[in-house]
Amino acid sequence: MDQEPEVNQEPELSAASRRSLEIAVALFLFLLGLVVLADSWRIGSSWAEDGPQAGYFPFYIGLIICITSLINFYKAFRMRDSSSFVSRQSLGLVLTVLLPTVVYVALIQWLGIYLASSLFIAAFMWRLGGYRLILIAPVAIGVSAMFFIMFEIWFTVPLPKGPLEAMLGLA
Repeated sequence: MDQEPEVNQEPELSAASRRSLEIAVALFLFLLGLVVLADSWRIGSSWAEDGPQAGYFPFYIGLIICITSLINFYKAFRMRDSSSFVSRQSLGLVLTVLLPTVVYVALIQWLGIYLASSLFIAAFMWRLGGYRLILIAPVAIGVSAMFFIMFEIWFTVPLPKGPLEAMLGLA
């Protein structure tokens, strides 16, 4: 009687294995280390008469990043664990938040932070929250208005503005 009823569930499909992501991250960090090395070399990474040049310490940081990335790559390549890092369903949930956030950040330069934020809040309230426009509009506009008052007036910190703010004379 203590047995739980059997639920007819399909096994979750893997979006990526732990091993493949370990290798991908190691390669990405190695390339990042190479960029640091190259730029440090470009601006001067040796010892001058008056001390270290501007790229001296970043050069060694880049070197450490490259070496540790190679170690991680080696360990990941030899790894026999092919367990799932993330299921497709879980990755879908992450992308539900990540993709609109990337679009939001991209829109800031053209629309300004206040209009982009209003659209971002409205999209999330509509898509994920299931709210109606009667609630979405005042919340999205109100939050951006409060941020405008807080940053632009109280703190006098100008944030990126777009054509709407320019049209209203707030830019």
